[in-house]
Amino acid sequence: MDGGAVDKRGVKRALRERLRAERAALPAEGRAVVDAALAARVATLPAFMEASAVLSYLSFGDEVDTRVLIGQALAAGVPTALPRCVPGTRDMDWYGVTSLDGLVRSRFGIDEPAPDPQRLVDVAALGERVVALVPGLAFDERGYRIGYGGGFYDRFLATFPGVAVGLCREAALRRDLAAEGAYEAHDRAVDLVVTETRVIDCR
Repeated sequence: MDGGAVDKRGVKRALRERLRAERAALPAEGRAVVDAALAARVATLPAFMEASAVLSYLSFGDEVDTRVLIGQALAAGVPTALPRCVPGTRDMDWYGVTSLDGLVRSRFGIDEPAPDPQRLVDVAALGERVVALVPGLAFDERGYRIGYGGGFYDRFLATFPGVAVGLCREAALRRDLAAEGAYEAHDRAVDLVVTETRVIDCR
């Protein structure tokens, strides 16, 4: 195995641990205020306001909250889908939802849509106006991210045809993950990074 790859994975692992600890240390009330401001900024993005569909992670624990944005999309009648991890792979299937009721707890402890074939979304057919809200422990100003190590979103972003939006609190924003030794060739950048104070266009 390439020694550089081993080193980068070690760097990413250590960074993940530090970022998890820093995120967990943020007071819940402070997170709520930041996340409300962040959601308000996402809601005014032309890409979000004009989206033909919204694909969103469902926030878990101390992640940037997505429930308000999911609710706004549903209230506006925009087709909305949540991901379900495919066991034994690094793939995610997306299923259309009309509410957050009836979700199923996964082995990761995350609520996911039930695998209903009638609600399965063909992401490739959605076109360029679809928006995906992407999670991460941190993003940098070029759109690259530190995820949770599963590789699900890197695989998804490699073929995603629409606008990928990374949700990131300013406290977790990095200048350049590559300069920190935390970039690997398979990493995929998002198009926009949104924090509570700004929008960074990474295209």
